[in-house]
Amino acid sequence: MSDDDLEALALLHDPVRRSLYEAVAACGGDLGRGEAAEIAGVSRTLAGHHLDKLVDAGLLESAFRQQDKKGPGSGRPAKTYRRAVRDRSVNLPPRDYGALASVLAEVVDALGAEELAEKAARTAGERLGRGRHEPVEAVLRERGYEPYAEGGTLRMRNCPFHVLSREQPLLVCSMNLALCQGMLEGLGDDPGRAALDPRPGECCVTLSKTNED
Repeated sequence: MSDDDLEALALLHDPVRRSLYEAVAACGGDLGRGEAAEIAGVSRTLAGHHLDKLVDAGLLESAFRQQDKKGPGSGRPAKTYRRAVRDRSVNLPPRDYGALASVLAEVVDALGAEELAEKAARTAGERLGRGRHEPVEAVLRERGYEPYAEGGTLRMRNCPFHVLSREQPLLVCSMNLALCQGMLEGLGDDPGRAALDPRPGECCVTLSKTNED
């Protein structure tokens, strides 16, 4: 844990900054200053001030979006915001579970123990879902997946294992799928609803809707 992490997360104590950050995160892509202001219920000027503070802290990233209208009178490119890729965490005292997870992933890969790892992940997922009576969306949200509906599919904006998945994508994605399937089993749901359907910037696992509609 660094001082930068503490200072960045402290910014989210302000309710306006927190609501703006959540608006950008929920968008799943680039969100304009005016759009974020409307969602947060504040003025565009105030939103811009706080959004830029979040960019300076490394919690958001900014870019510029060209206006649809071309030629004279089209105006300047609109500033947009998206959630930063970098992870932030606070542990007191500092702990580094990610380093150990990376080592264990390398061991699994070296031993060719992917099937055993998937089995263990499925068992762990079943424990997470067992005895729970909430919708699967609530359980996924609690685990940091940030689920959202898209047509007949439940997608997840966030991969809780993002850092590790960049090092061992095949292993981590297969274990993530097994974990979600086990979670569905624990909830008394059909594990076949979970499938791999990678999309850039999102979790690789998606859930199809049930046939109860």
